[in-house]
Amino acid sequence: MAASTRKVLSLYKSMIKESQKFTGYNYRMYAVRRVKDAFRDNKAERDVEKINLLIAKAEHNLGIIRRQTMVSQLYMEPKLVIEQTKASPS
Repeated sequence: MAASTRKVLSLYKSMIKESQKFTGYNYRMYAVRRVKDAFRDNKAERDVEKINLLIAKAEHNLGIIRRQTMVSQLYMEPKLVIEQTKASPS
């Protein structure tokens, strides 16, 4: 069980890290929110078979996120106002 716990935590961290690579703010926030929601919804799962299916699904989705972030980096959008850093007062 400890091995699957480590695997789940590793997948969670990887998915969050990859989701933060989206260049578009809305895509980035949506992806991060979906990852957090999916893991939160399944945190109480105790059935080993179901956990293994969820891990396989998460690994598949991690691959999708990686491909989509590469595509998003090819077609960069201008930063939104909410993303721009504040200029220091002179």
